[in-house]
Amino acid sequence: MLFLIILILSFASGYFLPWWVVAIAAFLAAFFIGKTPTQSFWSGFSAVFIVWTVLALFKSIPNDHILASRVVQLFPLPHNWIWLLLITALIGGIVGGMAALSGVLLKRAFAK
Repeated sequence: MLFLIILILSFASGYFLPWWVVAIAAFLAAFFIGKTPTQSFWSGFSAVFIVWTVLALFKSIPNDHILASRVVQLFPLPHNWIWLLLITALIGGIVGGMAALSGVLLKRAFAK
């Protein structure tokens, strides 16, 4: 349930709001309905990882990955746009996972 809520909130905010809103969405969702720290972290990580992958593909496919291919040349990576997509999704996943973990741990701190 937590995974779906974070997924929907992150996807809905991904079009209109700044990138860091996914952290707020994951934090609040985990604060209100998160059960364990492990479950909250992996729900936040996987939901934001999937959302950022989908949103990046939505923006990259119409232009035939031209911008992503040029950006990946700036970094010491193999010259393939998929690496940039994976690194972007990994960073987003870590942000979402840590925000969800923070939310459930803050909830536990207030409960004691």
